[in-house]
Formats: sequence, structure tokens, C-alpha cells
Amino acid sequence: MIKVLIVDDSAVVRQVLSNELSKAKDIEVVGTAVDPYVARDKIVQLAPDVITLDVEMPRMDGLTFLGKLMKYYPIPVIVVSSLTPEGSDAAMRALELGAVEVVSKPGSAYSVAEISRMLVDKIRAAAMSRPAARKEAPAPPTAPTERDAKAVLRTTHKVLAIGASTGGTDAISRVLMSMPANSPGAVIVQHMPENFTASFARRLNEMCPMTVHEAKDNDMVVPGLALIAPGNYHMVLRRSGAKYFVQIKDGPPVHHQRPAVDVLFHSVAREAGPNALGVIMTGMGADGARGLLAMREAGAYTIAQDEASSVVYGMPREAANMGAAMEISALDQIPRRIIDVLAAEGQSAA
Repeated sequence: MIKVLIVDDSAVVRQVLSNELSKAKDIEVVGTAVDPYVARDKIVQLAPDVITLDVEMPRMDGLTFLGKLMKYYPIPVIVVSSLTPEGSDAAMRALELGAVEVVSKPGSAYSVAEISRMLVDKIRAAAMSRPAARKEAPAPPTAPTERDAKAVLRTTHKVLAIGASTGGTDAISRVLMSMPANSPGAVIVQHMPENFTASFARRLNEMCPMTVHEAKDNDMVVPGLALIAPGNYHMVLRRSGAKYFVQIKDGPPVHHQRPAVDVLFHSVAREAGPNALGVIMTGMGADGARGLLAMREAGAYTIAQDEASSVVYGMPREAANMGAAMEISALDQIPRRIIDVLAAEGQSAA
């Protein structure tokens, strides 16, 4: 049984979440708290496995509390935030501080039932995660060098496809921050609600050598540009002659996800074949595993993150078990492996 503590200053939200989560047979709401001061005492008293945390609260805001919590008492935290731009930006900051997941508050964009289903799935993933005490800032990713830029110069026709879920915002950031500005065009699915993906893309664009945008329908996939699938929509790769572009589409969730990594990876396998490189990273479940296998069978080079560096070793484990990954790499080694593979393919094509 997964023990959950709900921290939110809204009595309505506390009641709604308590009622909905209590319907799951493997989840027990052991308590609620109106603010971080009450939450602090209840964490000690109730020893929850997972906390859901609002970011806007009286006396102490959620971000300040999260920073203290991850430093002194690391525990899986899911941020429950509004879909406003301010709420989305705060959620991105929370993920940087150590939260493992983010969901939107019940409202006009999502029904209570949709939010509840997403929250249940994320609580299960969070309970399997391994948050670490953040006493020091993590080592910055290795900056791309001029040699790296030259290594990928002959592979501008390639497409880099990346998929991740729980823990993926940090993993994707670390990979892209280590890739040179002229890297092949990248298409990326990170499980995240709409609006949050826009904030995520903006944050990456500020940090990474590549340009990063939230994808729009018919955006071209070109060197130096990374496209993030928008929340609540699938993204697929299409080809027109020698050019690639993306389509943004509705459709039923796949593996309970929209966007789904499998939807993207299968399209990359069909449209790009051996001209693609696929990477699957941290996350719960099996989304992306079969798509990565399709990419490998189509001639693409495929990489899965290893267990030790994954926040949740679910998606990459499924890919490894079915033989979808040509190699298993630690997170900090993935950018180097991408560059090395591209360099080798560039030399063979020269």
C-alpha cells in the first residue's frame, strides 16, 4: 500500500484528491495538510511514501518547502499546480528542486476523472523512484566542444528521437545541454500536461546550445533544433522528399499517455529508418519500448538509460528486456555515445 500525504491550502482540492485517490486499491491517503508547517509534522508522524504538493500556499510557499525537504528529508514529491503560465513555470522550478512529477489541478482543461487517473499513475511511479538528498548542486553536464560540433557536421540528415517520463525533465536537460548547437534535429516526448511542456521547452531553450521549441504542427525538423511534443497531443514524424517535419495530432492515449513515446518512435522508424537515432530514458511503464524496437529493426541506432542513473527504471528496462536497445548507458554517458555514433556514421558516409 502506498501512503500519500496531500499538502494544499484549498479544502476543496484536499477533499477532491482524497476522495479520488482513495478509490485506488493500492493507495492510502494517510493525511492532509493545509501548509508546509503542518505538513512537516505530519511527515514525521505518518511517514508517507509520496507527497502531493501545491506550490502556492500561505506562510511558506511550496517551492521553499520543497527545497528544504529535499535537502534534509528526501521523499518522492508530486507537484500539483495550476495550468497558468506562472503555475507552469513554478512547476518547472519544482522539478529542478527535486520533485519527481507534476500534474495540473482539476479545472477547465482537465476533468477530475482525468486528473485522478494521471495522479494515480504518477503516485505509483513516484513510489518507485529514488530521490536523493540535494545537499549540493548536481555536477553540470559536460559542455559540447568544437570537436563535438565537427563530429556531427556530416550527419545533418539524421533525426534524434528521445522519450522519457518520471525523472525525464532532468535527464533530457542533461543530454541536450551536452549536445553541440549543430546537432541533428531532435524530436522529444516527455510525459507532461499541456502548458507545462511549453514552460519546459522555454527553460531548455535558455540552457542548451540547441534551439528548443514546443512543437507546432508542420514544424520542420532541422539541425540545431529540438522539438518538444506539446502536452495532451501526440507528435509524429513525417517525411517529404529529403525533408522531415512533425505533425501534432489528437488520438486516444497510448499506455495511458498523450503524448506517447511509442507513437513518436513508431513514426520515426517508418519515416527515417536508418537515418534515426533513438534514446529511451527514465520512466515508469513500457511506453516507448516497442517503438524503440521498431526503430532498431528499421536500422536506427538505439540507446537505453541504465538502471543506476534512472529515477524510475521502467521504460528503459522494458526496452532492454525485449532487445530494443543496442546499448545501455548511464545518463552522463548518453550525450557522448550519441556524438560518437554520429561521428562514426558521418565518417562512413564521407
